[in-house]
Amino acid sequence: MQRYDLRHLKDSFYDKMLEILESTKPEEVSIFMFEIGDFSSVQKSADIVKGAGHELLNSLKYNEVDWTLVVRRRK
Repeated sequence: MQRYDLRHLKDSFYDKMLEILESTKPEEVSIFMFEIGDFSSVQKSADIVKGAGHELLNSLKYNEVDWTLVVRRRK
């Protein structure tokens, strides 16, 4: 399990998150931290994970501006 801090990418973290997921081993769990403005980025990131065929294990607010996703790579 590894944690990836994508907060510096602001609203442009989706491609990087998917790139990282695709580079991990099957069944590996990754933790992604990103900054939220409005909550649309939370739903969009969950949709991207599901659309890519991976499993969203947890999604939670880390603090006032950051969100954390825990994802297991499937394929």
